[in-house]
Amino acid sequence: MAPTPSGTSMFANAPVDPSRPNETLAEREKRLQKLLSSGPVPDGLTAEELLDAKIAGGLTYNDFLILPGFIDFAADIVSLETQVTRRFKIKTPFLSSPMDTVTETAMAIHMALNGGLGIIHHNCSVEEQAEMVRKVKKFENGFITDPKCLGPENTVRDVLKIKETYGFCGIPITFDGKMNSKLLGIVTSRDVDFLQGEANQNRPLKDVMTTDLVVAQEGVSLTEAQRILKASKKGKLPIVDSEYRLTSLLARSDLIKTRDYPLASTKHSSKQLLCAAAISTHHEDRVRLKALVDAGLDIVVLDSSQGNSSYQIEMIKFIKSTYSHIDVIAGNVVTQEQARRLIEAGADALRVGMGSGSICITQEVMACGRPQGTAVYQVAKFARQFGVPVVADGGIQNVGHITKAIALGASTVMMGSLLAGTTESPGEYFYHEGKRLKRYRGMGSLDAMEKGDAAGKRYYSEGDKIKVAQGVAGAVVDKGTVKRFLDYLKTGLQHGLQDIGVRSVADLISSVETGYVRFERRTASAQIEGGVHGLYSYEKRLFS
Repeated sequence: MAPTPSGTSMFANAPVDPSRPNETLAEREKRLQKLLSSGPVPDGLTAEELLDAKIAGGLTYNDFLILPGFIDFAADIVSLETQVTRRFKIKTPFLSSPMDTVTETAMAIHMALNGGLGIIHHNCSVEEQAEMVRKVKKFENGFITDPKCLGPENTVRDVLKIKETYGFCGIPITFDGKMNSKLLGIVTSRDVDFLQGEANQNRPLKDVMTTDLVVAQEGVSLTEAQRILKASKKGKLPIVDSEYRLTSLLARSDLIKTRDYPLASTKHSSKQLLCAAAISTHHEDRVRLKALVDAGLDIVVLDSSQGNSSYQIEMIKFIKSTYSHIDVIAGNVVTQEQARRLIEAGADALRVGMGSGSICITQEVMACGRPQGTAVYQVAKFARQFGVPVVADGGIQNVGHITKAIALGASTVMMGSLLAGTTESPGEYFYHEGKRLKRYRGMGSLDAMEKGDAAGKRYYSEGDKIKVAQGVAGAVVDKGTVKRFLDYLKTGLQHGLQDIGVRSVADLISSVETGYVRFERRTASAQIEGGVHGLYSYEKRLFS
């Protein structure tokens, strides 16, 4: 032990321990030095102690804090990669809720591009929902194995029709207009830009197509194919077999998306964006599910306010036996017994929450539910034994709540109101008292029930003569583009984990489980103290 600059011991002013009246100064110094070097000093509560229902009752996110840890790393190295289902990982733990004022095509695309996952709502026709899934899956690709092809006798009109319908016109021309046929050329926008007059639209493609092609041989790796495409400065790279038959296609636009969105949630085999969509547990939604699977669906969410039902168990078993490549997020649940039944049926992840959303009144009307903090912790503790991830759905009001949900065992968090005011959410902006707003409603609200049957199916009320609302309709403030908002959530979460002293989502969950990360319960006064207080006025800007 080094002496202080004055030559005296650093423990010279340490008080005498009354229980050790005969302790010498040397003995005291030795004891105190050992105490300093003995490792972490126990403080606060473990998660088990915090969530002891016999002492504290049910807790939610505002009822506790996480104690800070030791920082020896920068916030930007914190990994937010997490398991969303048994088989799929994403780079950030953010999910958008399957609500008709939150997630349609634009939200699903931008959630996936920015490392999260959007769950497309089902308060619409089968065809509309399937088309939304199809658009998400076609937005970004690796090797395109089913590109639109035309034959040499097709006309410029056919190309323009494809461009109008699908938004692109880089079309391979093969001998019979199909895949696995001899490649003859390719038609791009440059070939038809000045042929849109009526007289030119009947010209055959053999007269306008580009035949000077750069191709790659079948079996080429995606990395090598991307290198060839970059070097060629072409818009498309056809992949051909030994007999020059087209087997797949690579697009420059997808390379650009890969560069601009390095965190994108993609399917490893195809490099297409991950896409999830919700269905009900009713038998007729098996038709809906088939259409979604045909459109390219990766993950299906069984959308029910109370997931512990024979209907959901039957649907899980049907999906796992019929579409084994699709992962199932089951729920909603708030107890370990509910979780047990759904895991036994084959669920690949569990959605946790009942009545905790900002627009949900299930707890008030039905007298059923559970405080969200306790629900997440209890379900996650049980599900973790089986390797089943948990989605914390509801009650997320800020970045701190996301950190707390993960600390209690959630692998991901599902957000509704936080994302509802973004540019990519459905609906139009309107102004009220000088503020720019968007409509936001719960799927249990009468508004949602009147639009489609998804709301009724979710709450088992589609056959009722009198509709009992379990949600409300309201408005949320404009939050700008979801990309900027997700960047804010990501950075805030990284700094939260840095303060706790953990380097990843997985580290946080395991450190809570071992008791390394500790907690403190908050009184009502502590909650007031932890917020803005004592000011005449203030402006709360979340990010810039």
